[in-house]
Amino acid sequence: MSYANQAANYRDLEVLSAPPERLLVLLLDQLVVQLERARIGTERENLEMQVTALSKVRAIVGELLATLDFEQGGEIAVQLADLYQYMLLELLDIGKRRDVAMMRRLAGIASTIRDGFAGAAEQLTAVKLSA
Repeated sequence: MSYANQAANYRDLEVLSAPPERLLVLLLDQLVVQLERARIGTERENLEMQVTALSKVRAIVGELLATLDFEQGGEIAVQLADLYQYMLLELLDIGKRRDVAMMRRLAGIASTIRDGFAGAAEQLTAVKLSA
């Protein structure tokens, strides 16, 4: 079995066995990665890379927005919805504009959200382990 196949199997196992809070962090990791790929594709004038990555970004942000729980999330869910809607609005024609600076800003926003959820997931894991 090749290294690529082993790595893919490991990632699949990680996703299938991950608790919901870890899945969210993994999804946000992919959001950051795909925004960076879109930026690199734009800078290198690699249209296929750019379009593929931006398509994945739109799908991830759409999924994040669709799965918000406003009853349990309260004000945080509302603020996240605003951020996700802002990101989707910026993503509408970001590829046509070739706006590398905006791609960096969106990656920064995604990284900040990811870091916040990663910290919360770590705290939740610590609470579960101490119980």
